[in-house]
Amino acid sequence: MRAAASLAFFRRHLHQCNSGIGPHLQHQPRRYASRPHSDHLARARALVTLSPYRYRPRGSAEEAQARHGGGEAVLDPAEAGTVRCAANHAPLTPISFVERAAAVYGRRPAVVYGERRRTWSEVRGRCVRLAAALVTHFGVARGDVVAVLSPNVPAMYELHFAVPMAGAVLCTLNTRHDAAMLSVLLKHSGAKVFFVESHLLDVGRAALKLLAESSPASLPALLTTTDDDGEPGGAAASGRRTCTDYEDLIKNAPSQFDIRWPVDPISLNYTSGTTSRPKGVVYSHRGAYLNTVATVLTYDVGTAPTYLWTVPMFHGNGWNLTWGLAMQGGTNVCLRRFTAKDIFDGIARWKVTHMGGAPTVLSMIVTAPPADRKPMPGTVRVITGGAPPLPHVLVEMERLGFVLYHVYGLTETCGVATVCAWTPELDALPAEERARLKARQGCHHFAVQDADVKDPATMESVPRDGRTMGEVMFRGNTMMSGYYRDLDATKEAMAGGWLHTGDLAVRHPDGSIQVKDRAKDIIISGGENVSSIEVETLLSSHPAVLEAAVVARPDDHWGETPCAFVKLKDGASATEAEIIGFCRERLPRYMAPRTVVFEDLPKTPTGKTQKFVLREKARAMGSLTKTDSGNV
Repeated sequence: MRAAASLAFFRRHLHQCNSGIGPHLQHQPRRYASRPHSDHLARARALVTLSPYRYRPRGSAEEAQARHGGGEAVLDPAEAGTVRCAANHAPLTPISFVERAAAVYGRRPAVVYGERRRTWSEVRGRCVRLAAALVTHFGVARGDVVAVLSPNVPAMYELHFAVPMAGAVLCTLNTRHDAAMLSVLLKHSGAKVFFVESHLLDVGRAALKLLAESSPASLPALLTTTDDDGEPGGAAASGRRTCTDYEDLIKNAPSQFDIRWPVDPISLNYTSGTTSRPKGVVYSHRGAYLNTVATVLTYDVGTAPTYLWTVPMFHGNGWNLTWGLAMQGGTNVCLRRFTAKDIFDGIARWKVTHMGGAPTVLSMIVTAPPADRKPMPGTVRVITGGAPPLPHVLVEMERLGFVLYHVYGLTETCGVATVCAWTPELDALPAEERARLKARQGCHHFAVQDADVKDPATMESVPRDGRTMGEVMFRGNTMMSGYYRDLDATKEAMAGGWLHTGDLAVRHPDGSIQVKDRAKDIIISGGENVSSIEVETLLSSHPAVLEAAVVARPDDHWGETPCAFVKLKDGASATEAEIIGFCRERLPRYMAPRTVVFEDLPKTPTGKTQKFVLREKARAMGSLTKTDSGNV
């Protein structure tokens, strides 16, 4: 009898919803998403949030059929008995990862830094307090931007959860930017609060001073974070705002706070700026959540891993692993700065299971002197990306006991988008062949709907022949929401329904993608395309060469020819003629460098070579003489 009465009530309520009496989520999604979780539960218990799906078919059955791609007619949700409410619908957000970590792994170590230890329960509590302080002390509202200038210290990690908990947008800034660039980004982002790690306080204050001169009304509040070796910022003045200490802020904040479950976005990440002024890339909570799950699965991050932080957290939110470690209840080993010795020491001390880094970090490891190395306590899985890893470096990393995961992505793809997927059958190949295959960018992970290599003029897929070049393109739920305050650039990047990367690649018969160059880095010599990556890979196999970068140098006869910038290994020597001869023996003549410059390579904080700097140097050299060029 009670069941029949409940069913009658349920049907009556559905009728009210369909008649417009009940609340419709399809009409007010933002109001629903902005309510605290406890409010959702109360509304669900009262049975007042039951309503049809927002994608409810309207009009005739034929119209519904057309909208859903044909096939069988789609039933009205009321007829099918389906509803959307707090019981079966919640926003996807990385905030949920730290909530679960505190509940499931509460007593396990979450963050270690020097002699400092904090459990997941403690980290979650600190994040809630910090979110409360942002709202109550600084008046942070939904959608406000909170900027951070910090290396990989515990505060930087906590802010990845605390800022979204406050309903705000996290903007992590490159720690190697100068004050002028930081002031530009603070103005562009409209940051309301600016956290600065104590060692970077001088450049942070200088940036605010420049911002005050150009836009005094938009000056954000300044807060300092500290590490075990740093001094708190105290109450020093900066412009017209007060500098507040991070730990004091948390200590004095309310311990109770209703987390602001998300609307969007979660973060604002500025591109590396290797070619021009950085652009702000907007991540959604949903995209960040999905890409975090995909990255964890792609990288074989099991339960309770120990991760050594060598990837900057400011770079694409640490390739989503800031959130991913919470998802799996892992331990974050924070390093403010590191050398090869620090890496080996950290692995040995904490029994590290996972770490990451650009190929420059891998090179640092394989070239470490014996005195800096320590025996590996177990297998260490290393995720690498940002540039194609050199095959000989991959071979040496495997010899040392590391397992490599080569991934590819951009800031615009919310981090990892493809992985060089590996199968057991490939383990039987020789080491050199395995390394050659692992240097490919591979195929898209499961959270990306599709990846392709297309002719950007026709949008047709290139043949899978391993030779025909096209542009790498993506589409799916993990792509950026767009460029902040730049709708024209967003539309251009997403023309034709695909995210255009600007990377040129080929596709092999097995479907794997191999990036050959950035579109702006390809060298066209006498009408022939020269892949700078191919030449760099060969140069790096020379026994005396540590690193190499190749750009175009003007040439009156051929248009342009390859110019190599080479950094030699410590104690090694080589001449320009020797390097050129080495390349000519192994490459078509037009691909071999005509110029070799020996010097350190300029790098971004994420390990990428700043080719725009090298292009300027090559351009300043002027054209090769016609006589010399004719010998190419």
